[in-house]
Parts: sequence; C-alpha cells; structure tokens
Amino acid sequence: MGFLKMKRIRRGHPLSFRQILPNMVTSGNLICGMFSLILSVHEYYVPAAWMIFFAVIFDGLDGKVARSLGGTSQFGLEYDSLADLVSFGVAPATMTYMASFGYAKEGMYFSGILAAVVACYFTLCGALRLARFNVAHVPGPFQGLPIPAAGLFVASFVLADIPSESALMIPVLILSGSLMISSVPYANLKKLTGETADRKKCLFVLIVFIVVFATLKNSAPLALFSVYVLSGVLRFDWSEWLLLEQARVGTENTH
Repeated sequence: MGFLKMKRIRRGHPLSFRQILPNMVTSGNLICGMFSLILSVHEYYVPAAWMIFFAVIFDGLDGKVARSLGGTSQFGLEYDSLADLVSFGVAPATMTYMASFGYAKEGMYFSGILAAVVACYFTLCGALRLARFNVAHVPGPFQGLPIPAAGLFVASFVLADIPSESALMIPVLILSGSLMISSVPYANLKKLTGETADRKKCLFVLIVFIVVFATLKNSAPLALFSVYVLSGVLRFDWSEWLLLEQARVGTENTH
C-alpha cells in the first residue's frame, strides 16, 4: 500500500519554557481579537474596538519577552503572524462591516455587498503584508503600513463614533489595505531605546498625546493614527526624528 511507504515525520525538539512564555503572551493578542469578533457579532462595537487596542499591547510585549528571555523561535514568529491576522485584519474588517452595513436596509443591498468585498480586501491585504514581512523584512523603516497600525486606524473610527452605515468606511478600508501592501515607508519605532532617543523630543510628543486626549477624548486615537498614516505618505520618519543626532549618524553609516 502507498501509505506504508510514507516517510516518518521527524519530531522537532520540544519548546522550552523560555519559548513557551512569549507564545502565551501572543495568545493574549489572539484572544483579544476573538473577543472583538464576538462583541461585534453582538453589536457591542465600542468594546470590540477597545479589544483591538488591548491586542496591540500583547503584540508589543511578546517580542520584548522573547528577546529578554532569549526565547525567539520560528514557531513564535509564525504564531505571532496568525494572531496579528485575526486581531488586526479579520476583527477590524468584521467590526467595520457589521457597524456600517451589517443589517442592510431596503435599497442598500448593493452597498452592503460592496462593503463585504472591501472588508475582504482589507483582510487579504493584511495577510499579504504579514507574509511579505516574514520573508522579506529588512532593517530600517517598515515597507508598507504595518497591520497593527492599519487595524488600530480602522478601529479608531468606531471609537470616534463615526455614524454607522457611513460610506466613508469603504474608502478607509481600501486606503489602509492598499497602504499595507504598498512600498510606502513607515517609521519603525523599535530601534528607539533609552540611550538612542532624544528625551526632549519624546517629552514633547508625550505632552502632545496628553493634550490631544484631553481635548478630543474618544476621537484622539483617530487623530493620532491619521497623522501616522499620513506621515508615511509624506515620507516623514518619526523614528529618525526622535533619535539623537549621534545615533542618527550611526544608523546612516550602517546602511
């Protein structure tokens, strides 16, 4: 029989605790994305949007935990991408579709179908963005809008209480999806550390954040992420601007 001739699959080495712990943090990212989807189905759109913001906290922590423990692995890289696709690709697209066109009224069937297609386009672009990052990532700015930023940008419209059944969300999903698969450079803030960051500029940015949240409140995330999305189109690198002069020169010399 043919199946008797199949080669035995080699078992890899079991993951150590140093590798398991970062993956547990990644699981928090994935769970937040699932909660967002469940809340969207039940029409709790604002809590669903906040779950996407909570997901990005876990997404930022898992890499730091892995590096601090020396527990980076290919498994963790792939798992992180799967979690990101759910939390920042599927969840924001589903939430936006449900909030804007989930229950199409009479005469809105065409726009409802169009919204579903656009939501699928956003998720597809997110998947392609993650796949490209895993196989072709190079040091320096991100190539294309990172999927967490795209997901948070879309979710911020819900927090800002943009009217439901708004045709505005269709171009928003198309724009953010297209930017994910583009070659537009976006700031990579991961290279900023306590030694390389300009503290005065960082303090200025922090004050701006506080003022924006104090004045705009629920609309603050939309304003801030709109600035980030626009900064890539304008080729403004926040990470380079926030670096100390000597650190910036050192970075340029390594390229």
